[in-house]
Amino acid sequence: MYKMLIRPLLFLLPAEKAHNITMGALKVLRYIPGARAFTRMCFCRRSKSLETELFGIKFPNPVGIAAGLDKNGEFYNDLANFGFGFIEIGALTPEPQPGNPSPRLFRLPKDQALINRMGINNKGARSALKQLRSTPPRIIVAANISKNSTTPNDLSYKDYCRSLALMYDFVDFFVLNVSCPNVKDLQQLQGDHMLSQVIESVMEVRRYNETSRPILLKISPDLEHSQLDEIIHLCLINGIDGIVATNTTRSRDNLKSPGKTVDAIGEGGLSGAPLFEKALATVKYIREKSNGLLPVIASGGIMTPAQAGMMLDAGASLVEVYTGFIYNGPAFARRIIRYLKKRERLRRIKSPQTVKALMQSSE
Repeated sequence: MYKMLIRPLLFLLPAEKAHNITMGALKVLRYIPGARAFTRMCFCRRSKSLETELFGIKFPNPVGIAAGLDKNGEFYNDLANFGFGFIEIGALTPEPQPGNPSPRLFRLPKDQALINRMGINNKGARSALKQLRSTPPRIIVAANISKNSTTPNDLSYKDYCRSLALMYDFVDFFVLNVSCPNVKDLQQLQGDHMLSQVIESVMEVRRYNETSRPILLKISPDLEHSQLDEIIHLCLINGIDGIVATNTTRSRDNLKSPGKTVDAIGEGGLSGAPLFEKALATVKYIREKSNGLLPVIASGGIMTPAQAGMMLDAGASLVEVYTGFIYNGPAFARRIIRYLKKRERLRRIKSPQTVKALMQSSE
């Protein structure tokens, strides 16, 4: 029903307006007796075999929602009803910021992709903290934190430390966003010196707390191997707990959409199907280069259950979806979990070649 009816109607609207309407509909469900319980009955599928322990946290399943869908930490419990194992809220900055002017979110249906230049619009970390305190999460929550666009890069570490300290006791882990392509000069923080300053500063904040919350780093898919090598080295020597691979890409290679359409959209980070191969290669590289010492959360272009499985096979411990959720609808997490459960059962009794053939046919 989603692909045949709901999605075509939503896609008639500007992308950001459709997003706001959808999130508003989730809010309405809170006030309809039995609606949330019915949603959980339809979409939540628990599986002991898919439980994943990572960073000392027990995830009910390895499928999460990437940052950007619940920017302000207002819908984590609503989204939990669709069967996800965790959610990354944000990106959050210490102070509220409006982001870039509209229009700033665009669809490329022929490519199953989105282009956004939102500019990390959010109500600020204090607003998210208020939500978390008033509505305790029923799902594992990560806070994706970044710097305000008005903060110069050489002082950016202060912004990360402020948000980390503010939210420390109210989320399960943190993701340092130094790779969003839609904030001027933010990706420069992936350079050796500035990144080292950010990491060392947030680790100092963590040391002052009784509980050691996991801290991960979210990286760009557009990095050269030499840059990745430096980041992996910094993460290992400074105690970063893992990497989220990857953010959106500036690349416009191999798109099916007309060039005029893409050119008219202009700048922005591209997500969705065209990003998958690049994100997969990054996951494999990090896993091999770090000798498996850096856990990876795979995020980028996962549009089918089989692609989620490929990310896990490449060495990812968990996966995140965003654009795949937009294009596939509310049952996407359930489909991925069903696929992974079936794959696990087959692996117990079949050869790897047979499993691959059977899973391909099931897709």
